[in-house]
Amino acid sequence: MRRTSGLILVCLLVIGWCVSCGTGNAKEERSTKDKAISKCVDLCKEAKDKGQDLSNGPCLSDDNPKWDVANWVCDVAHWPRQSVDNKPENQCKEFRLGNASHFVEVDPSCEFIRAM
Repeated sequence: MRRTSGLILVCLLVIGWCVSCGTGNAKEERSTKDKAISKCVDLCKEAKDKGQDLSNGPCLSDDNPKWDVANWVCDVAHWPRQSVDNKPENQCKEFRLGNASHFVEVDPSCEFIRAM
């Protein structure tokens, strides 16, 4: 009986540890996503304030020292999206090269569109 109780306790501890590990990763991913969204909107507003033309959908994170969100890029797209937004040559270089696997899109008015 004692041996079974001890085994059950160990199993519960291992399961609890596994669940908390998964939750931590989800929170970290959410935090990074939120940071990427906020930073992208800020970069867009800064570019717009400086008079940069955003109508052609520039990538705001490529070669930008202010972009410090690893594995993410910041791109300006049309809303509603147009077929031109899906062309690889109109997407961020780091995303195309596989150096980033997530992106944030904002429209030329710096309104958040989506993050994936």
